[in-house]
Amino acid sequence: MTAQSLLAYWWVLIPILVILLHKRILRVLFGMIIIPEDKIGLVTKKFVLVGNKSLPDGRIIASNGEAGYQIDPLPPGLHWAKWIWQYKIELQGFIAVGKGKIGLISAKDGAQLPNGHILAPSVECDNYQDSRAFMKNGGQKGKQTKYLNTGVYRINTLLFEVTLADVTAIEDGQVGVITTLDGVPLQDGQIAGKPVDGHNNFQNFEKFLENGGQKGLQTQFILAGSYTINPWAVKLETVPMTEIPIGNVGIIISYVGDEGEDVTGSDFKHGNIVKRGQKGVWDTPLDPGKYPINPQTTKMQIVPTTNLVLNWATGRSEAHNLDKNLSTITVRSKDGFTFNLDVSQIIHIPSTEAPKVIARFGSIQNLVSQVLEPLIGNYFRNSAQNSDVIAFLGTRQERQADAKEMIGRVVEQYNVHAVDTLIGDITPPSDLMKTLTDRKIAQEQKLTYTIECEAQNERKNLEAAKSLSDIQIKMVTAQQSVEIAQREAESIVKKSEGDAKAKILLAEADAKQIMLLGDAEASKIEAIGKATAQSFTLQVEAMGSTQFGNLKIIEKIAEGKIKIIPEIIFNGDGNNSNPITGLLGFELLKKIKDGNKEVL
Repeated sequence: MTAQSLLAYWWVLIPILVILLHKRILRVLFGMIIIPEDKIGLVTKKFVLVGNKSLPDGRIIASNGEAGYQIDPLPPGLHWAKWIWQYKIELQGFIAVGKGKIGLISAKDGAQLPNGHILAPSVECDNYQDSRAFMKNGGQKGKQTKYLNTGVYRINTLLFEVTLADVTAIEDGQVGVITTLDGVPLQDGQIAGKPVDGHNNFQNFEKFLENGGQKGLQTQFILAGSYTINPWAVKLETVPMTEIPIGNVGIIISYVGDEGEDVTGSDFKHGNIVKRGQKGVWDTPLDPGKYPINPQTTKMQIVPTTNLVLNWATGRSEAHNLDKNLSTITVRSKDGFTFNLDVSQIIHIPSTEAPKVIARFGSIQNLVSQVLEPLIGNYFRNSAQNSDVIAFLGTRQERQADAKEMIGRVVEQYNVHAVDTLIGDITPPSDLMKTLTDRKIAQEQKLTYTIECEAQNERKNLEAAKSLSDIQIKMVTAQQSVEIAQREAESIVKKSEGDAKAKILLAEADAKQIMLLGDAEASKIEAIGKATAQSFTLQVEAMGSTQFGNLKIIEKIAEGKIKIIPEIIFNGDGNNSNPITGLLGFELLKKIKDGNKEVL
């Protein structure tokens, strides 16, 4: 197809161009505009065709046909008479407030805020989606008290600016301390606003303002949880809950509340103690546990109710750290010596007396520094000045008992019970200690020498007794040997006598037998026997029967060559037996035998 033939069909292009450009044409010819369903049209009027309408001073939003930003945005749909040459249409997406967020609203136009206020009260305007209602109902310019919750909104951003903020979250174990940025000014003498009701933990700030809420620090606080709080209205600070450990109580000092009447009576003149909820020191202690305390309006003092040990010893401190500033006490004795001593004081504060202690001193640390530290230090300094060092060391127990009694009597005036006073290490002067040490060493050495001398004497006596014991053993052994020899000799004599009698009897038996052998032999033997008998008879008559028997025994012993008498017999003086003489003789005999010599 040639170029000429194409030109012949130029008219076909007209409907095509109309279809492609109809929106533009319709906008120009009829002012037609289509707003998508997920957007709105922000309208700016460039000029006014009829008349000379201008915005009032201080206004930026046109609500009566004036030129400028128009108060009414175009909702989704088809709109006419918005010619391109007179109106500028800007498409604006919906405002989406997601989960965990809130939408803060700031109005760019509206009535002026009253002096002293920073937030505008809310007006009926369909969550700021109806701009004309906002202006008509007296909406004020600036930051709004009301905010947008989770959702989708058609907001005219020519009038309103939307800022997304996080939902306020307070973790477990935390307390939300509130400072409001708007409200009625605090009265003179107040440091925090009085509690008001109905604001739902400051989430409905407009209700807070309506009920007379005051600007500034609040006595009310919020606990753990999630809250939709307007950060332009409320400043939040999280602090940990206050914990009272076991063995302690908490004394509340409130800086806010009604002025209370002192409950201690006229006898206690060191501060007011009031009922719970009033301004001052509360009379009721808090037991161990966790408590939500606003540290800017209320102060809690932890008071130990168990026995409390305080050390006056340099470098040593208990876990409570109340004695961290205490040090070893330096004293001077009557004889002019300076020395150090460590002291431990045990005190007890009853829970019922704890409010009085706090009312008097403000804290336990002040009790230690203002009363106990000077009291105990001066007591021991005074006590040391009345004694020399040696006497002080020797009377430690008595001084400890006196200190307990005196200190206990004094601290009772401060509602504190003194349990015990203990004296620890005492460090006397080194020169004096050297002298005492040398003296003690000399005394101990003298005692040691005396004991050693006595030991040597005892050893000497022991050796003598031991030698005597050895000699006595030998004497006993010798005496026993003599007795044994005598017994053996007597035994031998007895045996010889028995043998002689046996032989006599045997001879008589033999004689009778011989007589029976025959007459001849009997006659012979009879003759011999008679002769022998006559001979014996004569001998018996001459010697006696006993001597004759002994003679026969001796003859028999001689025939047998039996020794019945010791080779050597030692005796004393002839009258009494002397064991020593016998022992010496026995030893002499032993040595002679050992030398192979024979003594007859």
